[in-house]
Formats: sequence, structure tokens, C-alpha cells
Amino acid sequence: MRIAVLGAGAWGTGLAISLSTNSNASHQVTLWTRDPNHLAELASQRVNRRYFPAFRLPDTLRLTSALGEAIEAAELALIVVPVSGLRETLRGIAACGKFVPVVWGCKGFEAGSARLPHQVAEEEYAGVAPCGVLSGPSFAQEVARGLPTALTLASNDEEFARSVAAELHTTRLRVYSSKDITGVETGGAIKNVISIAAGISDGMEFGHNARAALITRGLAEITRLGLKLGGKLETFMGLTGVGDLILTCTGDLSRNRQVGLRLAAGDPLPGILHELGHTAEGVHTALEVLRLGQQFEVEMPITAAVSSILHDGVPARQAVEALLNREPKTETY
Repeated sequence: MRIAVLGAGAWGTGLAISLSTNSNASHQVTLWTRDPNHLAELASQRVNRRYFPAFRLPDTLRLTSALGEAIEAAELALIVVPVSGLRETLRGIAACGKFVPVVWGCKGFEAGSARLPHQVAEEEYAGVAPCGVLSGPSFAQEVARGLPTALTLASNDEEFARSVAAELHTTRLRVYSSKDITGVETGGAIKNVISIAAGISDGMEFGHNARAALITRGLAEITRLGLKLGGKLETFMGLTGVGDLILTCTGDLSRNRQVGLRLAAGDPLPGILHELGHTAEGVHTALEVLRLGQQFEVEMPITAAVSSILHDGVPARQAVEALLNREPKTETY
């Protein structure tokens, strides 16, 4: 299959490497970066030093900074940009005049509108080509190394989800299909907020018991809001729900977890994000999730605590103490 990977950050580069080298099928992969200077660096060094310095780009991987060139020969576009760049990228594809099927790999809610990625796609790309989301517990470095990983490809078009999942599926990159696009996207978005909370807890040395409690009650928040938004319960118990949540709350490769660890140390948020150098979607997602929780009258205490730290200047220890001192109640979902 001819695949255009749009976005040369860590996840885009990791997917491009995997699809170029670890596939059962003979994929022809083109990696697109919007920055011509970045392209020159990638082409001359065959290493993405800015985002993915430990991995050499395969010789078969094609590179371009011209979106039209990437789309022209593609049978599928994998959009691997932050949620904030999804709308612009979809508009760019449409402007090329070739309406290629698209699958995005971003996780979060659009800032300001609180729209999930598929809702953005419905506004910008509806009816012109099949669309879907690729999500699940996955660190880019491990995918690039060919370590076993399981993902879910979801679409409202069930046949499209099945066929693309089969194309991308290998012995090391297992891809399942789903028609619950809302559930898959909701799990992938909110887990980033819970991961920040887990990082704060670990940074304060609250221990494994506290982390387990945060993961479990975080899953309750994801499920409560996800069901209100139209997701299916079984999705939140699967790869893109509890699976992705466990990974991002426990793995030190998680950018959102790193934000939490640094907040616990008392570092200011702007400095953390600058030094991180990558997008931590949970920072922007927390506020949108909290607003949605209020809109649908869903109690989300962990999200509220994280949002107060990120956006209201509440010290991390104060917010966590307030969370711990909540009145006891019956455990419910």
C-alpha cells in the first residue's frame, strides 16, 4: 500500500519507520514535514534529530515537505500531528484536490470547541473519503524498534476499519478494528489528563497504591464521560481505554507523565513544556474535558484537580491534598 505519513514528530516518524521496515506487506511510505529546513536535515542525515534521534530512517522511506507530492501517490494518509493541527491538515489535503482516505493518530479534544478528532473531520472532510482513527497503548520508540504492540483502528465505516486494519496489521504491530470511534477517541484523550495526575502522585512519592487508585478512578472518569458522549462500555475496558491508560500512567516515555513529575517538583509549566520539546496533549485537553464534564453533569474530580494545577495556578500539593480529603462515598462508575 502507498501510505503518506503526515507529520514528522516522534509518533509520525516511529510509524513511518515501522511501516517501512517491519511490515508483512510491501508498503511504500512517504513521510511529510511542513518545514523545508527540517526536510533538508532529514534528507541529509537520515535521522530525525529534533524528535526521534535514536533511529535511522530507512533508505526506502521517501521524504517531502510538499503536501501535494505526499498525497498525489497515496492510497492512505496517516495524519500524525497534534490535535491542534488536524483541521489545518485536513484542509490542506482537500486543497490538493485528491480526496484520499485518512486515518489520524492524534489524541485529544480541539481547544476551544471541545470537538473530538472525528467531529473535526466531519466538518472538514465529510463525505469525500473514508476516515478513521488509529489509537491504543503505544510508545513511538517501541513501535519503531518492532516490539510487539496492539492498536485499534476505528471508523464509522466498519468495512473501511477492517480493511485498513488488515493492511497495517503485522506479527509485531497487531491492529484490531472497531466501529466505536467516539469511545476510542475519548479514551485516548482523557487518559492523558489522568497520566499527568499519576506523574504528580509519583513525583510526590505517594507510592504504588496511590498510583493504582488514580488509574482505577481515572478509568471511572473516562468511562462516565465517554458513555455520555456516545462511547461503548467495552471500548473503555479494551486497548484504547484501560490499556492506553495503564501505559501512559506507568511508562516513563509518556510525555504527560513527565509533565506531572516535573509539576510535583515545583517546576513552572511553561518551562516544562519548553524543555519537553514535544506536545503533551493532556495539558490542553484537561480544560476541555472539565468543561464537557460540567456540560454533561459528570463528576470528574481527578480532571478538576489537574486542571486547577495547569490553568488556575493551584500548587500541585494543595490540589492533591484536596483530592485526597474528599468525602468518602460508595464506589461507582
